[in-house]
Amino acid sequence: MATVDVIKSCIDSIRQISEHIQDAIVYLDAGSTESFQFVGAYPVLLELGARAICSLENICALDVVVDWNSNSDPARKLVAITSSLLSDAHRYILRCLSTHQVVRHCTIFTSISETAHSAFPDSPLGPDAYHEYESLLVQDYEELVKKSGTKPGQGKQNVEGGGRSEFPSSGEDVLNLEASPSGRDFYGNNSLDYIEESVPKLVVSVHHFPMILCPISPRVFVLPSEGLVAEAHLSSNHEDSFSSGLPPLSTGMNSDADDVPPGATLTAHFLYHLAAKMDLKMEIFSLGDISKTVGKVLTDMSSLYDVGRRKRSAGLLLIDRTLDLLTPCCHGDSLFDRIFSSLPRRNRTISGKGSGSQLKLGSFHLQRAPLDVQIPLAKILDEEDWKIDNFRLLESVEAFLCGWNSDSQIAGLINLGQKIHDKPSPTDVVILNGSFVSSENFRGMPFLEAILDRRTKDGALLVKKWLQETMRRENVTVNVKSRAGAFTKPEMQAMIKSLSRNQSSLLRNKGIIQLASATLFALEESNYTQWDAFRSAEKILNVSSGETSQSLAIQIGDLINKSALLGSHVNEGKRDICKGLLSLQDALLLMIVGYILAGENFPTSGADGPFSWQEEHLLKEAVVDALFENPSVANLKFLDGLREELETNVVSKLKSQETAEEPSEDIDDFDDDQWGKWGDEDGDDIKKNEQAYGDVQLKLELRDRVDNLFKFLHKLSDLKRKNIPLRDGSLTMEANFDEDRKGLLYRLLTRVLGKYDVPGLEYHSSTVGRLFKSGFGRFGLGQAKPSLADQNVILVFVIGGINGLEVLEAHEALAESGRPDIELLVGGTTLLTSNDMLDLLLGDSSYI
Repeated sequence: MATVDVIKSCIDSIRQISEHIQDAIVYLDAGSTESFQFVGAYPVLLELGARAICSLENICALDVVVDWNSNSDPARKLVAITSSLLSDAHRYILRCLSTHQVVRHCTIFTSISETAHSAFPDSPLGPDAYHEYESLLVQDYEELVKKSGTKPGQGKQNVEGGGRSEFPSSGEDVLNLEASPSGRDFYGNNSLDYIEESVPKLVVSVHHFPMILCPISPRVFVLPSEGLVAEAHLSSNHEDSFSSGLPPLSTGMNSDADDVPPGATLTAHFLYHLAAKMDLKMEIFSLGDISKTVGKVLTDMSSLYDVGRRKRSAGLLLIDRTLDLLTPCCHGDSLFDRIFSSLPRRNRTISGKGSGSQLKLGSFHLQRAPLDVQIPLAKILDEEDWKIDNFRLLESVEAFLCGWNSDSQIAGLINLGQKIHDKPSPTDVVILNGSFVSSENFRGMPFLEAILDRRTKDGALLVKKWLQETMRRENVTVNVKSRAGAFTKPEMQAMIKSLSRNQSSLLRNKGIIQLASATLFALEESNYTQWDAFRSAEKILNVSSGETSQSLAIQIGDLINKSALLGSHVNEGKRDICKGLLSLQDALLLMIVGYILAGENFPTSGADGPFSWQEEHLLKEAVVDALFENPSVANLKFLDGLREELETNVVSKLKSQETAEEPSEDIDDFDDDQWGKWGDEDGDDIKKNEQAYGDVQLKLELRDRVDNLFKFLHKLSDLKRKNIPLRDGSLTMEANFDEDRKGLLYRLLTRVLGKYDVPGLEYHSSTVGRLFKSGFGRFGLGQAKPSLADQNVILVFVIGGINGLEVLEAHEALAESGRPDIELLVGGTTLLTSNDMLDLLLGDSSYI
């Protein structure tokens, strides 16, 4: 039987819509772009006949000529693929149509099903969402063309205020004429009749395309960070919630159907259609309140018609992220996590677009960090050469633009040429950046899958081995001393440069070059030292949690005080001293780790928290003093409205110190001018008193904010007590504080595959199962409850997100179970790093 492969299923889904892709200009929104980047779908789209692939949100005047060919007519078909609601994508689709006015067929693919459209609170569309939107788009396009009252080929088309949607004033002007000779021939001289004739000729069709996801390997996937399913809230603001991006505590209090968060509903619909696309019949198990809600929605979506279809049976295990917040907050021994935590990310597509971001990021959306990392190849290779090449490319584009006539229709192109003429600095334009494509492999072994299954040292040595084998295949040598079993920067950099010696070699070996460059960047001294400092601090906290609450509180306070010292050195410009030390932002993350550990080991030490009043008072004072000196350390929601005052206070203190340190001129004892300065001393004293009074007031207000922070930390320390599945201790670690902790996913899979009972694990019966249980069960024909371990395919989906270490531990649990026949798939809402967790718990999406 064929193995389950998420990447292959995504590619197959794209090939199934080949008739729509052929001879069309394809527009992808931010979520689809991220998904197709990981899948490696761009060559497939071009193979299927796509004329061009463009960004839906960033449409510009050059899109009109992107497929320019004097031997062919302009494109009459436009395909838009979106991972958001149709109502959110509407303004961008309408702008595309007004830009490409030769288009006669517009096909829209959305990953959100019709049922999900009608169920989402922000959606204005009903149960027949697709048909409603087809009519709406045609009607809005007609109104837009008629209101413009402009002949094709004359002037610019302004789409602001067109139709029912507001368009941003900051949006780019779009051309009204297809910029190709054949486009002009098509219009001819009878252009006045075009407006009336073109309106009814636009044909719009909307289809469901569920396979918009980001496969990290053939059996590991997450959802696009800018797709609606990942952005939708997983909880509302109440006492058992931590963040809109995380499920609430699993207290066993089942919520009503009206209280189901939109993210849970969308996740259920995604998983249902994913299983249908992969021909899997799911046996659903859940652990956690939101997982149970998703399981119920999935069960309700199944029908009797699924029974007769020949599908492969599979087990679906849904898990709430809130059952284990400690693992994604920590820095484990995972090369994959090191790479994704250290590399810079692509900027969000929507942010900074005025009303566009406001429209999409409404009351039920949150911002997640993009998954698309930017591998700085230019830093690994010869940087100066690449800067020169960047400018040569800009000059070539400028020369191309100057070849156009300066008519009013192409003013946008001339403006762009003028912008390019003002050559930006190399730091503003970095063309040579790499990205990961999960389908790239070394002799059949996908790169990302290989490093997912290995610890840091083993993964780095594997990358080195692949580089050496690639060099032998390319018949390339380097004159650098090599040490067996060691990963050194000079050797790796020399091998990467030798494989990138020319463009053909770079293109042939781009997969291993990008992976090696990412590994080298993650393991360079600054990133490596900081990660190891985190690991050491986390191990100290873990060991201290096995002793006394006082010992743990002292360690947390020590981390806060050291980070405050680091902040003062940074403010004074002494950055060399700070190398390898942890910042206040890092210390706050470690404090979260410490409170979770304290809640597991000292649940009753204090009246309101895991520490005594005296211990917590010292911690509060340390945090207040640290934030008072370093208020701009991170995006902390509990400082909203106070951060500017704190920053102003720090700046004024630094200025006063600089003034005090300035050497005063020697004044003659009998100088008459000094008699006029006697009264200034009283004025200085008044200023100092006002400054001291202001500091006291500011500290009092800061203490109130810090009190709210510690109330939030108390809630985090209650994870074990309030999460019902964790109460009996079967899913918690034994008290071995000297070894690395195993995450919940490892412990859960170990028990499930060993066929042990798991408290709180609920099985969701199918329609037929419920029929047997309620009807035929009275005649002794009831069905036995299936076991997850009996399935040959198991899909584990963590609602709230996963990290690389959890995937590694899941595979370790499978290997230890002695069940090589089981195919394990791991998925999650998003890919989490420790910085993502800090943002979720203390950032804008927090419920602090």
